[in-house]
Amino acid sequence: MLNEERRRSIVDLVNREGRVLVAGLSKQFDTSQVTIRKDLEVLHEQGLLHRSHGGALPSREGALEDPTLREKEQLHHKEKLHIAAAAARFVKEGQVLILDSGTTTTAIARAVRGFRNLTIITNAVNIAAELSNTTVDVILTGGTLRKNSFSLVGPIAEETLRHLNADLLFLGVDGFDVQYGLSTPNLLESKVNRVMLEVSRQRIAVCDSSKFGRRSLSLISPTSSLHGVITDHAIPKHDLHALKKSSIEVTLV
Repeated sequence: MLNEERRRSIVDLVNREGRVLVAGLSKQFDTSQVTIRKDLEVLHEQGLLHRSHGGALPSREGALEDPTLREKEQLHHKEKLHIAAAAARFVKEGQVLILDSGTTTTAIARAVRGFRNLTIITNAVNIAAELSNTTVDVILTGGTLRKNSFSLVGPIAEETLRHLNADLLFLGVDGFDVQYGLSTPNLLESKVNRVMLEVSRQRIAVCDSSKFGRRSLSLISPTSSLHGVITDHAIPKHDLHALKKSSIEVTLV
């Protein structure tokens, strides 16, 4: 394969998968990691992707990027299903859960549909709809609708949450920089997420490994606010080590 052919293939992969790793590309294209790193540097300089530690992200992945729920559903679908199944194992009958908006938390809502004695608080209209024909009790926060994410934000959502308490929060994030913290591209969403953290006894971030190393516009909270993280095995090793060193329980799927 010629250099240009390989590089075009790499761009296609990163845009389709949302993230690529040097080691994986080296095996896939049967070439050295040194060559792959050079490819990624060239493509980064051309603005065709964004070079990151150990791999690359799509060039469109910026701090302001806020894709629609439909767009997010196309990415890392299998990983999200595995994360949802693992999250469901943390849930017990009689608990109160908070699920924020997002495709991973939507998958969790589907995974807990069979519970008989469960209350879910959410600011996601689509999650409430998912649970409408089940025995799960649903509390919808109210608020102003963000149409691209089907989430409710603003003072009404925040005030509703402040009057409630939850046993367990599953928080999906757009960016997870272990040193910086959890982040999202929307300022109003981050404020709602912070209140969710405040009113929950156990706080678990749920995200596929592509979210690590990213910083979105608005900080939600430092990593130390979490009790646990559920992600997939492709999490960068240095991030996994840092989380464990901080006594945060990490579940890999």
